[in-house]
Amino acid sequence: MQELFEAVVEGANDPELDGVEVVRRPALGTTVTDVLEADGFILGTPANIGYISGALKHFFDTIYYPCLDATRGRPFGAYVHGNLGTEGAVKAVRDITTGLKWRPVVETVCLTGAPDGDARERCRELGATVAATLL
Repeated sequence: MQELFEAVVEGANDPELDGVEVVRRPALGTTVTDVLEADGFILGTPANIGYISGALKHFFDTIYYPCLDATRGRPFGAYVHGNLGTEGAVKAVRDITTGLKWRPVVETVCLTGAPDGDARERCRELGATVAATLL
């Protein structure tokens, strides 16, 4: 996850995307205020036993109702990594963000096994794409 996260951040901080401030927050430390102040989101999670991480679930539980109306339509992207299937985690992210009415601006990056150069590049492109929508 760390390699993928670093690739996403690298993409979001692309020098050609001047004017985008990238703020990184761990899911367990993100507050309602953080979400309300953000113009867009990139979500990353491991697929644990076919579902999103407990940390990401806690994040959504914490921010869902307080941010429901105020963040409607904001752009987001997501990446999911698992050793086996990622389908359940991808579905959970899709269902929750659909409920929040966040706007997907790039297809979710789904990865299994050890990250390789292609996986890192796809995550870099994910970060750059979400950041570019904020310009």
